[in-house]
Amino acid sequence: MRLPMERDPRCPFDPPAGLRGLPPMSRLHFPDGHQGWLATTIEAARTVLADPRFSARRELKHAAVRFTTPGETGRPAPPGFFAATDPPEHTRYRRLLMGQFTMRRMRMLEPRIERIAADHLDAMAAAGPPADLVSAYALPIPSMVICELLGVPYEDHGFFQERSLQIVAAEGDVARATADLAVFLGELVRRKRAEPGDDLISGLVGELTDEELVNAAMILLVAGHETTANMLSLGTFALLEAGLTYREELDEELLRYLSIVHIGAPSRAALEDVEVAGTLVGKGETVALSLPMINRDPAVFDDPQALRPDRPEARRHLAFGHGVHQCLGQQLARIELRIGYRALFERFPGLRLAVPGTEISLRQDAAVYGVDRLPVTWD
Repeated sequence: MRLPMERDPRCPFDPPAGLRGLPPMSRLHFPDGHQGWLATTIEAARTVLADPRFSARRELKHAAVRFTTPGETGRPAPPGFFAATDPPEHTRYRRLLMGQFTMRRMRMLEPRIERIAADHLDAMAAAGPPADLVSAYALPIPSMVICELLGVPYEDHGFFQERSLQIVAAEGDVARATADLAVFLGELVRRKRAEPGDDLISGLVGELTDEELVNAAMILLVAGHETTANMLSLGTFALLEAGLTYREELDEELLRYLSIVHIGAPSRAALEDVEVAGTLVGKGETVALSLPMINRDPAVFDDPQALRPDRPEARRHLAFGHGVHQCLGQQLARIELRIGYRALFERFPGLRLAVPGTEISLRQDAAVYGVDRLPVTWD
C-alpha cells in the first residue's frame, strides 16, 4: 500500500480511513520506490524504537512521505544532528543535552511561561474577538520559550521568532529562513563562548564545537517549537468540538488522542533481519511508524477513538517516542501545554469556534499535523 495522508475534515482527529484495520506490520510502498513497512501497534513500535538492530541514521532510511524535515536529504547527519545518529555517537550528545533539560531548569521556566501566556491573552482580549488562535497564541508561546532556553537576547527575539515561524509554518522562503537562522545561531554560539550565561547553549560551549551547537539548537527549535504549537491549537480545537473544558487530567489523553507527529515519522532502518510482531523485516528495509494508529491500538486503549478525561491507560501512548531517542524536551512540552491550555480556558471560559469545525483548514502536507488557522471567539 501507499501511505494515505488526507484526514476527513468531518473527523479531523482520526487517522486517515485507509489506515484503519491494518495488521501490526503492513507492506508500504515508499515514494522513491523502496518496499518497506508500516508499524501500527504499540508492540511493533516499541520493538522498532528500542531494538539496536534498527538504525536512526538518515542515510540508511527511506522517506515514507514526500516532505522532509530541515536537512533530511539522505546524506549522513552533520555534527550535532543527534536525532539522526546511533549510539555511541548519539549517546554522547544525549548525555550532554539531558544535563540541560533537568526538571529544575524546566520548573524555573514556569513563571516565565505563565507570563508569556498571560501577555498574549491580554493582547487577544484587547484586540477583541474573533482571533486566530494559531498566530495570536499557539505559535508565539513556544517561540518565546525556546528563546529563553537557548539564551537569545531580548533585542533579537523579533528576528529569531520571525525566521523560526517561517520554518515551522512552512511559509515564505523556508530555505532562506533556515540559512538566516543558522547564521544567527552561529553568531549566538560565538557570543556565548565569550560571555556565557545561564542558558542551554552556554552550558554546552565547553563540550561541543560551534557546528555541533548550531545543528543541535536547530533540532531543538524545530522539534520543540512546531510540535508544541500544533498541540496547543489542535488540542483546543479537539476540546471545543467535544464540548469539554480543559483540566489537567486531559493532558496525556490529548497527547494520545491527537498524535500530531504525522504518519510515517519516526522511522528506522533494519541493520539485519529482525522479526517484528511476527513479521520478518529484511536487512536494509525501512520501517515507518503511524503514531495516530499506534496511539489508538485497541489492544492497549479501551474505546480508542474517544477523547476520555478519565482514561487510566493514557500514559502508555508513544507521542514522545520510545527508546534511546525518546523526546528530550517532553517535560518542557508538558509544562507549556498545561500552562497554555489552563490560562486560555480560564481567561476565556466562553471560548468557542468562530466558524463550523468542517471549515477549519488542516495541515495535511506538513511533518507535524495541525491546523493552519483556528478562528475562535468568546463572550
